[in-house]
Amino acid sequence: MSQGQEPRPAGQQQLAEELQELGWYHDNLTRHAAEALLLSNGQDGSYLLRKSNEREGLYSLSVRGKDSVKHFHVEHTGTTFKFGFNEFSNLKELVMHFANQPLIGSETGTLIVLKHPYPRKVEEPSIYESVRVHTAMQTGRTENDLVPNAPSNWKTRWFTLHRNELKYFKDQTATEPIRALDLTECSAVQFDYSQERVNCFCLVFPLRTYYLCAKTGIEADEWIKILRWKLSQIRKQLEQRNATLKS
Repeated sequence: MSQGQEPRPAGQQQLAEELQELGWYHDNLTRHAAEALLLSNGQDGSYLLRKSNEREGLYSLSVRGKDSVKHFHVEHTGTTFKFGFNEFSNLKELVMHFANQPLIGSETGTLIVLKHPYPRKVEEPSIYESVRVHTAMQTGRTENDLVPNAPSNWKTRWFTLHRNELKYFKDQTATEPIRALDLTECSAVQFDYSQERVNCFCLVFPLRTYYLCAKTGIEADEWIKILRWKLSQIRKQLEQRNATLKS
């Protein structure tokens, strides 16, 4: 223990150990990332537990049902775990209960049974595939102009990230993308403060810079994290390929 670090109370220490023993506890995973994980790699009944940002002792059980993810509050009272009107002595007991007793996952009454715990340790390459979010997008002025000083012709577009391609569509119902951006050619992803709008970020390509604006700062931050992670994976793959060729 480092100097100045307060020792944990016995109850908190026991809770921390219980959570870490669960292979499906994802600690500080965000709501957005949880949905991406379960929609891309999960199946009906896949679930994981994560901390809730609302207050201390509150957790979120994220569960995939059909093509959507539902989030349920789980509160640690100090001795038990509260889930709606139910109380359980531990999380394994909670899971066993809802493995047989379906959850009501939406206003339409979709029933979800906890079937497949989503592991904390998972192969990375497909973690953030098929992440979808509404953003606004505009292109740079000319092919040689990478200065973030773009015009104000913002348009709402629907984006998807799959493997090394970032595609954007006219709207969520469109089947053919307006454009597919090859991220192997992208050199940087960063926040952009030059536009009149907030929550903007840009993707820098050799011949053009793309400016995007998310609904919230949290959403913009999530996109930047996801895209930077993707770029780092691409660079690693390139380095491994070059090392193999040299050898």
